[in-house]
Amino acid sequence: MTPRKILPGTLIGFALLFFCLHAAAADPPRRIVSLAPNLTEILFDLGLADRIAGVTDYCLLPPAARQKPKVGGFVNPSLEAVVALRPDLVLLTDDGNPRAVADRLRALGIRTHVFKTGHIRDLPREIRSLGEVLAVPGRARERAETMARTFERIEKRARTRGAPRIRTALFIIQPEPLIVAGKGTTMDDALTLLGLVNIGAAGRAAYPKLSLESVLGRNPDVIFIARGHDDVMASADRLLKRLRSLDAVRRGRVYTVGDGILRPGPRLVDALEEMAGRLQGRGSGAGAERVRRSARGGP
Repeated sequence: MTPRKILPGTLIGFALLFFCLHAAAADPPRRIVSLAPNLTEILFDLGLADRIAGVTDYCLLPPAARQKPKVGGFVNPSLEAVVALRPDLVLLTDDGNPRAVADRLRALGIRTHVFKTGHIRDLPREIRSLGEVLAVPGRARERAETMARTFERIEKRARTRGAPRIRTALFIIQPEPLIVAGKGTTMDDALTLLGLVNIGAAGRAAYPKLSLESVLGRNPDVIFIARGHDDVMASADRLLKRLRSLDAVRRGRVYTVGDGILRPGPRLVDALEEMAGRLQGRGSGAGAERVRRSARGGP
């Protein structure tokens, strides 16, 4: 059989087709839906605001995120709303977004990327990985390196603190009912980084509910409270009045922390610096002054 001749025009056509397919595969995502507040903050921090097609109802920061189309909740986003936005990438986190959501999106042919939030020290690696997916590796690497240096500096400072008077800590997520940060959470990691033992990490639960008697019996040296709206702060006031016999309360070692500590993202660095500063006696913040005054019976 005589082989057919392939015309030059056909070769050019194949080459053009290959080039177009390769270019399409290499194109960075232009319509991104974020299904977690920390991921939305990371996208803005990487300078990708114009690529965000949609976010959840809980993506409130930075303020510009509030202007983006909404796709529902963090745990139960509307898949119909997501699909309607015609995303070429949906970002999810393994800490909060159900795996079933990612599975259903993939079944619909929608590309996904799951951001792993395991440990604080893993955050720079995850941001670098996300930067590759989003085709902004330089900016992501820069942010990741800044974070890594901050973590190392804080940990080194904790190691060289000498014999600390502050050894044990409690991180309060919600005052009423009392829910604290347990083992494996970002807050638990933060306390370890600061050289502290988290008394809430005794069990297996990530966010255990503790009794007042349990906290009184363990008597933490310092208490951190996630800063929140007025209702949360009022609840913290009431709780600390009932815990006024604790060393942490009597010695004024009760501090509020910005909610960046709850979200593995750009503001986590500031929250860690804030916590480290409190331990070194630098500032206290209006929220901390309020709860300490309340615990001592003040107005």
